[in-house]
Amino acid sequence: MAFTSETLRVFLAVIDEGSFSAAARVLGRVPSAVNMAISQLEAELDLMLFDRATRKALPTPAARALEPQARQVASQLTLLDAHALQLHAGLERRFVLVMAPELQTGAWSRPLVTLAEEFPALEIEIRSAARAEAIRLLHEGSVDMALIFERPGINEQEGFAEAGSQLLTAVAAPGYPASRQDRPLGETLMADTRQIVVAGGDRNASDPQIVLSQRVWLTDSYLATLDLVQAGLGWAYLPHPLVRPLIASGLLEQVQFDNMASQIRRWIDVIWIKNRPQGLGARRYLQLLREQIGTKPE
Repeated sequence: MAFTSETLRVFLAVIDEGSFSAAARVLGRVPSAVNMAISQLEAELDLMLFDRATRKALPTPAARALEPQARQVASQLTLLDAHALQLHAGLERRFVLVMAPELQTGAWSRPLVTLAEEFPALEIEIRSAARAEAIRLLHEGSVDMALIFERPGINEQEGFAEAGSQLLTAVAAPGYPASRQDRPLGETLMADTRQIVVAGGDRNASDPQIVLSQRVWLTDSYLATLDLVQAGLGWAYLPHPLVRPLIASGLLEQVQFDNMASQIRRWIDVIWIKNRPQGLGARRYLQLLREQIGTKPE
């Protein structure tokens, strides 16, 4: 085999540095060793790779033709070495995270950008599930971590960390009864006005603080909820960053209640199983998530 990891290094170093002596300095070798390595490579390939007519080593057309693929292979070898070292340090093959639907486009997805940059070989799977389903998946081992809205109790099998909070705003389409600014929603009217709830198909899985109406439609996606609200089919609590521009443009209106504020803040927890070892990717995600807890809540 003519090209090896070592001959690739020498070949690319000569191209980059423009001479055998300069390449030798970069590689920590003597110029004669670099010259010999290139000569052996040329002999095995039966190709002239560098023009030695001057003091500089000028790449021939054959060398330029091989260069792009040589760089690609060298890059892959670098990634392979890094991946092997990360596996030795405990990197898992796949990191599976389940999130409440309302959290998938918030600040809780941002650490994944860093995770992808630091561990390019790590497979990442993101699932969406309501709280009860997310906890079930966690305990059965289908996912590594769950990002959910805070629960009133603590399970001793679970480790958890606070992961910030999310501001929800009650909104409705302009003209919908719940959005009438001249008549705030009282308790009786509130109970009889249709509410769209993100609950993954189970109303009982939702926070009682969120479900205020006796007439409820369920979705498993905040985007589906937003579409129904904009169509005038009900009102809903939705993440404030999502609805803020729509309120500003007049496409949605903030629901006014006569006995409570139209915004609520829900706290977020990330949870994992204590006796299940975490991989390097999961530990790094948790670290990144903790680092941004001090940022401004959304």
